[in-house]
Amino acid sequence: MHWCILSSANLGNEDEDKVSVVSDLESILTFYCKSSGVQYEQGNGWIEILLPLISLKLPRSDTYNLFEAIKHRYIPRGCKKNGVVFHVFRLLLLYHDPELCSFLDTMRISPDLYCLSWFQSLFAATCGLPVGLCMWDLYFQKADPFFVFFLALVMIVNAREQILSMKNDSKQTLVDTLSAMPCALEADDVTDFCSLAQYYDLKTPSSFKETLVDTLFSAAPTGEDTRAASISQALCLPVTAHELVSNAAADQDPATESVRFFLVDCRPADQYNAGHLPTAFHLDCNLMLQEPAAFLTAVQGLLSAQRQALAARSAAGGEHLCFLGSGRVEEDQYTHMVVASFLQKHTHFVSMVSGGYKGREGESGGPQPSELAAMKLKSAEVKGKLFDYIVNPTGSSNTERHVSSSDKLGKRYRSLAPLNVCRPVDSTSVASPEEDEHQEVVSISTWLGKPEVVMSFKCHEVKVNGYMYDSHLLVTDSHVYVLRDLPGKRGFAHIVVRRPLSAIVKITSKKKHPELITFKYGVPEGEELVISDMDRFLIPEASKATGIISQQILKHLKSKEVTSSPPRFFRWKRTMIGARNKLGVHVFVDNFERKKGQGDSLFKMFRLKLVLKSVFSYTSPYL
Repeated sequence: MHWCILSSANLGNEDEDKVSVVSDLESILTFYCKSSGVQYEQGNGWIEILLPLISLKLPRSDTYNLFEAIKHRYIPRGCKKNGVVFHVFRLLLLYHDPELCSFLDTMRISPDLYCLSWFQSLFAATCGLPVGLCMWDLYFQKADPFFVFFLALVMIVNAREQILSMKNDSKQTLVDTLSAMPCALEADDVTDFCSLAQYYDLKTPSSFKETLVDTLFSAAPTGEDTRAASISQALCLPVTAHELVSNAAADQDPATESVRFFLVDCRPADQYNAGHLPTAFHLDCNLMLQEPAAFLTAVQGLLSAQRQALAARSAAGGEHLCFLGSGRVEEDQYTHMVVASFLQKHTHFVSMVSGGYKGREGESGGPQPSELAAMKLKSAEVKGKLFDYIVNPTGSSNTERHVSSSDKLGKRYRSLAPLNVCRPVDSTSVASPEEDEHQEVVSISTWLGKPEVVMSFKCHEVKVNGYMYDSHLLVTDSHVYVLRDLPGKRGFAHIVVRRPLSAIVKITSKKKHPELITFKYGVPEGEELVISDMDRFLIPEASKATGIISQQILKHLKSKEVTSSPPRFFRWKRTMIGARNKLGVHVFVDNFERKKGQGDSLFKMFRLKLVLKSVFSYTSPYL
């Protein structure tokens, strides 16, 4: 009763409404405990789940049904100290950011110390009500109970610099900081927050979900103790042989964000020579103890082969290192030593095949003969290519060619009519990223070498669905262009964005994601901005890129500005304020002084004030 009253106060209702809220909380919790045969425990997250549902003011029966569905389908079982949920989360953190995971392990900070309430309440306990409801809207649309793991992962990885800088702080201070991180989320951040979680989900092997779905989310789990014990003792993220085979056999688009494995066979040489998967790179684990120098050379060859396969976009190449042992305990201990050495070097995307080469007898995820045969057929054609990459890492010169005069370079952007910022954007002059059949194919090197290009930046084009594409951002005196790399056609790209500088009305970035830049296009109407379209990019040199684009916009606007001579009794001079705005653009002030005899008053007119406020989301404090 006491906790229900305290929790109802968080909704900010009137006194008469609080009585109704407390009554609903008591009734729903009492009925749930009796029907499920469980006891309510303080701090188990049930009240935090109910409060957002009660705020919807639905009938009590509907509120109960929603609570029961969320509790059974989306709240992982075992949300307790040292629970299997947090062992899984630690493995995901180790997979994506081994340095950060190692730091927290060194500080003896396990995930249950800071994210217990996140999993128990789907962030409702630490986020405000508007943020929680907005997050739940996207969460339930995705309908993936494991999505909470990636939301928590983004929350931690995004704050890695802050966390690593607290190495001299006490353990409790660090735990308190980590626990309170979701409190800083605002409703406007939720979409980007969930998009990043979707990105990490796509970059993670999915077989751990199939293996643990019964353990974490089934009402009557089977084999829970065995699987929970195996996860708690796992050295790195486990991958089933079925996913490994399916991944190798799948014909994936290299331009899309997905998991591609680079398979490392760590069995003894005699077993490898007796039979192995065609795409596997052999790394003899015994060398690590017997001949350390030879082992280091072999590791360098492995990483070189991986880079070459990735550069050629071979089916045998991938960023994700997947280690394969024999499945025998006495031999796999050396495999574990090798994997541990990679993790100690903070190597990203490290996993191991569950059960080894032969697979455990009776395990549903083990490789079947038909699957291995399919994998051989799919990968036999790339085996020779991978061998060539190892033997001849410089590659063949036959694939190189000079740019021909017949190459289709697209329209000359000098002939495109620039758009004034006060006129609506002409959609016919802007290439739509979705209309592939109308996109021009151009040579990247030719476009980068154009004299009109002021600067170019490598970036990733970020779509609404979370997919990212390797691209180049080009800035000219009048336009911004984006060339998306063509998969399978190295050195060529599609022109997916062609925007006049005058069409850009806002350049924004999130405080927590400074490299994620959004360009918004539209027209100003009075003091308001009407946004008609936007593009989003992940730019490693975001500060430099936005600074140059800002300067070009100012230069373009000033060239279009109709200037007139000042009155005779004004003497004009231009000074520069000794500060920059947050995009790195100097703000100019036009000072008009009366001539002698006309008074001593000084008039300052900020002619660019309205323009800067409409173009840049971050403005100087002087404006």
